[in-house]
Amino acid sequence: MTVHLPFAKLSQWQRIAFSAALIERMLPNYRIFAEQAGFGNFQLLRNQVDLIWQRLDKSQKVKINFDAQLLKLEEQVPDPQAFDFFGVYPALDTSMAVMSLLQAMQDSDGLGFENVSRLSENSVNFYVELCLDNDQERLLTDEELALQMSQHPLIQWELATQHELFDFLKNAPENKATITEIKKIVLAQGMSNLGIET
Repeated sequence: MTVHLPFAKLSQWQRIAFSAALIERMLPNYRIFAEQAGFGNFQLLRNQVDLIWQRLDKSQKVKINFDAQLLKLEEQVPDPQAFDFFGVYPALDTSMAVMSLLQAMQDSDGLGFENVSRLSENSVNFYVELCLDNDQERLLTDEELALQMSQHPLIQWELATQHELFDFLKNAPENKATITEIKKIVLAQGMSNLGIET
């Protein structure tokens, strides 16, 4: 199950808003990892995403020093080989998603926005696959695993959320009301993209 959204149909503003909204659903995964591992400054990531939201609000004249923010963020990216528990992987995806968005805001090719979409989806896929593997008494065939994954509520929720965000944003005005609405879409369940309560 892979999300293929035509990002070319969105404006730069809409793409940034889409990506920031997905990252909102990923941030709790980083926070929990940082608390458990004693590594990473969750507040730094939170502040960077808040800065992006402020930048999207055109009534505020917010400037972002991208080089400085990326430098700070690099220090918060966990190395999976340094930690022996699953939480490092969604935390890595979250920090890489913020990095992709900051980089995409400076580039014109738009690939960074697709990266954010993919990183959010990959986090969910990896988590669900791990859960399914642990729940089975025998090893699943590739076909069985693919079928169970496609039917899993978290994967269906991820796909539905990305499509809902995209469909809403493609016709939405570039203003504060739109920001408020997409935040509602992603925060309404009170859970991260992995189903962890926030």
